[in-house]
Amino acid sequence: MSENTSKENVSNDEIDLVDLFRRMGKTITRWTNAVGRAIIISIVFLIRKWLPLGLSLILGACVSLFLKTTAESFFTSDIILRSNAVPSADLIDYINKLHTFCSENNTPVLSDALSIPQESLDNVLDISAFWVIDKSNDEIPDYVDYRNNHNVYDTINVRMNDRLDIRTIVKSPQELSLLRDGLIKFIEKDTLLQLLNRLRLKQNKELITRMDYDILQLDSLQKVKYFEETRSRQPQQGGQMIFLQEQNTQLVYSDIYTLYSKKQALESQQDIYYEIVTVLSDFSIPAKRDNGVLYYGKKVVPLFFFITLLLLILISNRKRLIEVFRKY
Repeated sequence: MSENTSKENVSNDEIDLVDLFRRMGKTITRWTNAVGRAIIISIVFLIRKWLPLGLSLILGACVSLFLKTTAESFFTSDIILRSNAVPSADLIDYINKLHTFCSENNTPVLSDALSIPQESLDNVLDISAFWVIDKSNDEIPDYVDYRNNHNVYDTINVRMNDRLDIRTIVKSPQELSLLRDGLIKFIEKDTLLQLLNRLRLKQNKELITRMDYDILQLDSLQKVKYFEETRSRQPQQGGQMIFLQEQNTQLVYSDIYTLYSKKQALESQQDIYYEIVTVLSDFSIPAKRDNGVLYYGKKVVPLFFFITLLLLILISNRKRLIEVFRKY
């Protein structure tokens, strides 16, 4: 009796499973048909309403052209700085204070920070600092994270700690050189940054002195080893020489060259990158304004098209909407 019951249960389970798959298949088929029907209806609707939709696109383009003609021009330009005294994170936070002043339209404080007359700063709309991203972590800059959406946990594409990008938005690009000088002054007049930079240069100088001493010591050791290895050679019959011990002079060469490489890197810090920051790429005069027809068209044209499409859908279904409204 129990065996028959168990067989019936297994059979019922198999039937339920088959029925479940059958229902899932029917549901997927209904959804597929509904999506296909909706796509066909949409295409037919767009074709039938091509005239008002086309007019909306033309109207959006005309409005974009009008806005471009009447709106005040603005230009974008970037400067790349090498941070010598502190990591880029500290310098980005420090420079983005200027972004806050621009957002608040606090021209007097911005003028004092950059040491630029307020009349010249009326031309400046924004100043912001951004990370430079190194893809594949090969110490070569690849792009700037203008959207500030880089994943800090990404160990392959990393933020560069020795450089940053400063983007400015101005009404007229003719005074970018004045703005560059103001940015450099704003950075260099910070007391903490000055102390850190002086400490860096002092420590580098001490390291160079120590490396010079170590190089002399290794050079002397190399000469001693060479002398000892030369004495270890003994003549054999026929005027040939044999070595009683392995030559070790070559082992000192790599240490000397390593010290020389480190010393040269420090000397470049002292001679080239001796300031708090170094300009790697200066501001360039933009060839055209940022807010052209395309700038407004990317926003206005889709907006006009969407509004027109929504109105056409409402008009086409007005009777059904009136019935639903009266019913509820």
